[in-house]
Amino acid sequence: MAEEPVAPVLLDEFKDGVRTLTLNRPEKKNAVDAELWQALGQAFTACRTDPAVRAVVLTGAGGAFCAGADLTAPSDPEAHPNARMRMVNDVALLLHELPVPTIAQVDGVAVGAGWNLALGCDLVVATPRSRFSQIFAKRGLSLDFGGSWLLPKLVGLQQAKRLALLAEMIDAAEAHRLGLVTWVVGPDDIDAYVSDLAGRLAAGPPVALAQNKALLNENADRTLRDALAAEARTQAINIATVDAPAAFLAFAEKREPDFTGRWAVG
Repeated sequence: MAEEPVAPVLLDEFKDGVRTLTLNRPEKKNAVDAELWQALGQAFTACRTDPAVRAVVLTGAGGAFCAGADLTAPSDPEAHPNARMRMVNDVALLLHELPVPTIAQVDGVAVGAGWNLALGCDLVVATPRSRFSQIFAKRGLSLDFGGSWLLPKLVGLQQAKRLALLAEMIDAAEAHRLGLVTWVVGPDDIDAYVSDLAGRLAAGPPVALAQNKALLNENADRTLRDALAAEARTQAINIATVDAPAAFLAFAEKREPDFTGRWAVG
């Protein structure tokens, strides 16, 4: 009797410019083991280099987003912990530096590195039954997957300390109030909501959206003078695409532009 094929730990779907990546370890609430970390890294790398990808949706299977790193997964006893953290950090950087808009679609729990995986996305859509925790301290650990950098920027230092030190579970309403969730929608509506949102982002000007994302990510640590210089530099890049003049013409003709991101110079 033939064995049934093992389901991949990361489901990958592409449609209309939107790549949807689904964490697929529902029996573990999508906790991330070494195989899934590697799959995420490969998928983010592919998204970065594929011009057909205009937006990325990250979600989880089986009624959970992600329960963080799988602490029960077997590990190489001879491997130094720094090697594992390098892999985790590489995935965090790949996600943060993706040039396309990213959306976390969260239903159920998002804790530890799983919550920071969601926070690493540009936008977070949750349902009322979503639950969040920076659970690290309850496991005798400190923040990882960029949480120590993301949280103070998103909620301020005092609230970041509250979330990290108490490691308490908060609901979607509290996360939304703190600015850690962009929208809260019903569980029956979230698929359609995210699909529409991703479609709108995928239809946008890819070069301009990439520049906007990079400016906002990078300028948080710059002076105003540096930020203005970066804005001037990136605006020149936008003007060198066909999208800016196409948008000007579409505005004059009272119609929606068709953005391609093609280079107009040369």
